[in-house]
Amino acid sequence: MELQVDIGFEQLVKLIKNMPEKQWLKLKQEVDEKLVKEKDREDYKKLLLSGPTFSDKQLEILIETRKSINEWREK
Repeated sequence: MELQVDIGFEQLVKLIKNMPEKQWLKLKQEVDEKLVKEKDREDYKKLLLSGPTFSDKQLEILIETRKSINEWREK
């Protein structure tokens, strides 16, 4: 079962400020974990996008090599 409450930002801040310390620390930990996961995902995306790529010539050589290996295996 899901319940959705529509409250304003100011009300949310007020509620959070009035939370017991134990609950506040738990909430802070959850938020921090989410931020770390999002940062890790962005770092991984940047790594993949900045990595080396094959040139058209290299791709042609790769395709021809695969073709040759497949022909050799069938004989």
